[in-house]
Amino acid sequence: MNTQQAQSKVWFITGTSSGFGRSLAEELIERGERVVATARDARTLDDLVARAPERVLALQLDVTKPQEIHSAVASAIGRFGAIDVLVNNAGYSVVGALEETSEAELRAVFEAMFFGAVATTQALLPHMRERRAGTIVQITSVGGLITAPGFGPYCAAKHALEAVSEALSAEVSAFGMRVLIVEPGAFRTRLFGSAFRAMPTLPAYAETVGATRAYVEKEAGAQAGDPTKAARAIIDAVDAGAPNLRLPLGADAVSGIRAKLAQVTSDVNSTERVALATAFD
Repeated sequence: MNTQQAQSKVWFITGTSSGFGRSLAEELIERGERVVATARDARTLDDLVARAPERVLALQLDVTKPQEIHSAVASAIGRFGAIDVLVNNAGYSVVGALEETSEAELRAVFEAMFFGAVATTQALLPHMRERRAGTIVQITSVGGLITAPGFGPYCAAKHALEAVSEALSAEVSAFGMRVLIVEPGAFRTRLFGSAFRAMPTLPAYAETVGATRAYVEKEAGAQAGDPTKAARAIIDAVDAGAPNLRLPLGADAVSGIRAKLAQVTSDVNSTERVALATAFD
């Protein structure tokens, strides 16, 4: 490696074929960083490798397959010697009322966006802990803190990832490691397009979940958020040492989270007397 490569970070990104993963990889290449780009079909990453073959490693990785996780991690460390930043980004969007969502679909959502992210994190924790350095970036969503009719299954997985990531942050900080939970709102990625799964509809939910489906169809391809600017914000936060646990992205994320926190505060305040009265006399 030359001096510049030796000083650059090694980023391991899941779901790099499109969306935030792709934008992150492209921005990192521009900044001279080293990138382990992963996707279920590694051929979708050929153009990234072509841009900087000495700094980009493309690997096949389906995060729901543990053997592929361990193989990809081993290959990445074998190529670059270390991994400085893990970005758990792989996933897809789904809309459907809980009654409309089969158990198989619900489990699939959790396999991809919770268990897959957790398994990839677990695979890298010993490496980062032994080096006493590393940053784990969890791409959750504004849906990691709020939800809406029809987004229950998706948000449930994101809520779970937020919880385990918050606990993880407290567990690994003593080892010089950082956790950054990224909470994007609506960005112009494939999440409302080809990466979108719609559950079979029931007429009973036409007014509630129907409104959510209409919103998704209207916003697809017209979301206000710019993935390139989001990628820059994430990289800048990591470079600054990830001083905050959470990084909301987009005006809708900021307003939505503030409204949720205000509602929680209101609920706690209005029930405080009842809550405090439940102690033994």
